[in-house]
Amino acid sequence: MSRWKALPAELDPRVRQLLVRLRRLKDHNGLTMRQLAARTGYSAKSWERYLSGRSVPPRDAVEAMARICGDDAVRLLALHEVAVEAWRDKPSGTQEQATREQATREQSTQEQGVTEPAVMEPAPSDAAPPVPAGPEAVAPEPGTMPTRAAEGPRISRRSLSIVLVAGCVALVLAASAAVFVAVRFVGDEKGGAPAPAGHAASTAAASPAATKAAYRCRLERIDGRWYAGNSRATDATVAYGDSGPQVAEVQCLLRRAGISPGGIDGMFGPLTMGAVERLQKQAHLDVDGIAGPNTWKALRG
Repeated sequence: MSRWKALPAELDPRVRQLLVRLRRLKDHNGLTMRQLAARTGYSAKSWERYLSGRSVPPRDAVEAMARICGDDAVRLLALHEVAVEAWRDKPSGTQEQATREQATREQSTQEQGVTEPAVMEPAPSDAAPPVPAGPEAVAPEPGTMPTRAAEGPRISRRSLSIVLVAGCVALVLAASAAVFVAVRFVGDEKGGAPAPAGHAASTAAASPAATKAAYRCRLERIDGRWYAGNSRATDATVAYGDSGPQVAEVQCLLRRAGISPGGIDGMFGPLTMGAVERLQKQAHLDVDGIAGPNTWKALRG
């Protein structure tokens, strides 16, 4: 049986369940990575990346695994569908960094609020003396007002200020995150088109990263090669998790080839990776979801 490396701790449980199932099928059938690559059509490096939790295997690869291992394809594909949804929900890039910064700030303000002790105001000089304990204790007379000594501790103004400031900071960060998600959603729905100028001006201060998704496809053919106006790369390696103009160039050229990568947003996510794999399959290339020199050649041709 293979000695597998532990899956990443931050991996979603739904993705982890699929990968554990695939690992068991491989071990149970005594398959090596090379044998798995030869019988499924996906390279050994691709399977190493899939089974180590660095990316979710495509549907065709999971279906091929079920077929050669004699497993229930319906159940395995259901696990795959759930894992893909969980992988798509995973935050990435600037959004993930903003989430970590927000959590760090909230934790810091909470720790300050907890460690700041509540201050008790001293009892006034005319307060009534404490009532003696024991059988000689005398109950207060009916109708009399309780003394200030019987009241509980009061929170100091400094503690109250810290709580209010922490609440305001959390509210501002939550609003910024909501605006960023809304702008990204609008961009994806419109195929990567930038948001209207008035809306972008109102949200620029809250979310600077939202303006980075303004990529366009300006297709032109030069010396027998297609270019989209974002990058002139021909041998760069672009893979899942990357972002920038090279990713936007890949997305534009995929759309020109009739394969939709989702929005032209310059972010290499699950949709873009699936589109690259479909192009590689059509061009009879090594299907690994990574845009390398051979994939660029197919895109530019």
